[in-house]
Amino acid sequence: MKAIICTRYGPPEVLRLQEIEKPAPNNDEVLVKINATTVTSGDCRIRSFTVPLSFWLIARIALGFRKPKRAILGSVFAGGIESAGKDVKIFKNGDHVFGATGHHFGAYAEYICVPATGCLAIKPTNVTYEEAAAIPWGGITALYFLRKGNVQSGQKVLIYGASGSIGTFAVQLARFFGAEVTGVCSTSNIELVKSLGADKVIDYTKEDFTKSGITYDVIFDTVGKSPFSGSIRALVKNGVYLHTVATPALMIRMMWTSMISRKKLIGGTAIPKAENLIYLKELVEAGIIKPVIDRSYSLEQIVEAHRYADRGHAKGNIVIYVGHD
Repeated sequence: MKAIICTRYGPPEVLRLQEIEKPAPNNDEVLVKINATTVTSGDCRIRSFTVPLSFWLIARIALGFRKPKRAILGSVFAGGIESAGKDVKIFKNGDHVFGATGHHFGAYAEYICVPATGCLAIKPTNVTYEEAAAIPWGGITALYFLRKGNVQSGQKVLIYGASGSIGTFAVQLARFFGAEVTGVCSTSNIELVKSLGADKVIDYTKEDFTKSGITYDVIFDTVGKSPFSGSIRALVKNGVYLHTVATPALMIRMMWTSMISRKKLIGGTAIPKAENLIYLKELVEAGIIKPVIDRSYSLEQIVEAHRYADRGHAKGNIVIYVGHD
């Protein structure tokens, strides 16, 4: 089968298309013929080894010293089940599914074996495989953090990076939860964020939300670029600050701020779970939320797709079409 192999850490050009052996599922696994995957910020960080200096050694030990331990990147997928292990009861051959592999990666390929009890669910009936693949990364992350922040109806929630993969879902979900949503993005993405349900959109190239005097119940930084001190000042006394890409140094500042104030600061990584995927599937099928796709590339164009992702200005998701019908 065709797969994209990450040969070493570095720029997009370290990704190479190769023919490798097709995997076979274990008794508790399903073999998925992948139709689509996406380029996530996590894929790009692993490929380029973009980590804080204070985290360098730990990351090398965890991820691999000279190249990624897991040569095939890609953490989300959508496709059809080709075969199932003998112990699998909840899925069958021919099921249309989508899912996330977490830190196991492996989705930049024509086939993947995943545990049937992992983060796997039947694909929403009203979207394509490409659209389905665009749901798990941003959708699960946004849902995880908004639930951690206990977002409630009537609260004022600010989403920083509202036009990205996580941000586009965060805007829709916060709105669904009944919050008054303010999105922060660049000029070219204002109309997109408005169309997703944001009550107000701030153009960060023209306005600094931390200097407006307006306070929020929840501030959710989906891209790791909000000014920390200003964001904390822009929270109400018992407000919540959510951050998806907190560095070790920032985590220390967040813990200290939590200790000396009534504010709650939450960072970390979303844990992909099937129950959350099923919840998102139901919202998509009900027309409450929708995935946003910026560009689509073929598997053979993976280098070009990563180049575009590295610019950091994608609107929603960058989809990779693997090629199966």
